[in-house]
Amino acid sequence: MQIQKKLSACTSILVGKKAMADGSTIIARNEDSKSAWPKHLVIHKHKEFSEPQEFISNESDFKITLPKTRYKYTATPEWTDKFGVFEEDGINEYGVAMSATESAYANRRVLTCDPLVENGISEEAMVTVVLPYVKTAREGVQRLGSIIEKYGTSESNGILFSDNEEVWYLETGSGHHWVAQRIPDDSYAVVANQLAIQEIDFDDSNNFMFSQNIQEFVSQNNLNNQVSGFNFREIFGTHELSDEIYSTPRVWYGQKYLSGDDTQDPMSESLPFIRKPNRLLHLDDIEYVLGSHYQNTPYDPLNKKNVDGHKFRPISLPATQESHILQLRPNLPVETSGLHWLAMGVTAQSSFIPLYAGATDVHPAYKVGKQEYTPDSAYWVYKLAGVLVDPHYLEFDKLLKDTQKEVAILIGNQLKEADKKATLLSGENLEEHLTEASIKFQQTGLDKYNELISKLITLSTDMSPLKFKTDANL
Repeated sequence: MQIQKKLSACTSILVGKKAMADGSTIIARNEDSKSAWPKHLVIHKHKEFSEPQEFISNESDFKITLPKTRYKYTATPEWTDKFGVFEEDGINEYGVAMSATESAYANRRVLTCDPLVENGISEEAMVTVVLPYVKTAREGVQRLGSIIEKYGTSESNGILFSDNEEVWYLETGSGHHWVAQRIPDDSYAVVANQLAIQEIDFDDSNNFMFSQNIQEFVSQNNLNNQVSGFNFREIFGTHELSDEIYSTPRVWYGQKYLSGDDTQDPMSESLPFIRKPNRLLHLDDIEYVLGSHYQNTPYDPLNKKNVDGHKFRPISLPATQESHILQLRPNLPVETSGLHWLAMGVTAQSSFIPLYAGATDVHPAYKVGKQEYTPDSAYWVYKLAGVLVDPHYLEFDKLLKDTQKEVAILIGNQLKEADKKATLLSGENLEEHLTEASIKFQQTGLDKYNELISKLITLSTDMSPLKFKTDANL
């Protein structure tokens, strides 16, 4: 029986090191689920336990025994663990980054032969049971893959892994079968709620990994609809009108922006998984795509002149809980190499703020926030700014964009200074510096957005529908 679950609807970007101007590897994703559901930012310390630990899910009956050593890692859990921890994204002490998950859908032919497993591993547990126990991106793929084969999975998902050298994307296509592909160093991928990986080369272990017996499974059940080859997307994925409205347009726009490609159809079911950019990419290119809504096309919902403005689902949504960019920079110690960039709330209305992977604590505002608004929560500060802009977008958009630019410049300068000082430090002194710098970045963002909120509230007081122009002579 296929398990019907409420899945998050995200957009992911993966970039190889030679496609980035500074040689970084990048994995990034918008976590889209609910419009008022705060996230926190945490740093789990390295721990040595006397006995193996056990993870027991609050979402299902999934449980797994964990190693006695848990590596330090960053994460963005939900404000409540009632429905599962959903740690979603982070970087560990060995410089491995992981983001989970990009929800996807498998077709009924495949699920008839290998159904999803009700108490198998799901999105809410993946980061928690994988990231603290691996030393490379490749190990991350192998660990998660082995868990899926042993316990099964209750969802079809895409999972992102990276380290300083490699970027990997793993997809689950049924209850126990999966594939993973390494993103070429000079290329990128944009993924949007569809199984995306295409041709698998089973003889190329450097660039592909997969579940045991997946070829036999497909062959024995006559699942391959191709005359030759093994196209994972075609065999395991869906091809429905909802894909063409909901998913492929986002991939189309990402490829249009990053590769300058104007030849593709936004509703095409044959968009390539891997693309090369038409330039060396910078962090702000990734930020732009994650915050995009079909700007400069007939499909932008913010342009009221566009009759097709609501035809396709945009990348940036009110339901975005947080957006992250996990950057691993070259030629730096692991503590300073990793930057966990986090934009709380709606990506298009927020700013990406970095956390050093080597930090040991975060700003207090990132530790709090529940479902109802409170002014002490980082999530709610950024969310409030967007809520205030929305009703008067034409009047307030410039104020928002000016703030976003100011924050980016300020934090960019602070980051350069912090990087420079970090080269002179080591051990506990380095940890203390990276922690103080990260909290300073976070405070800068909060200060500037609170200033923006103050301006927006003040200006909004004169925009009531009850406003009446009074004759000065009366």
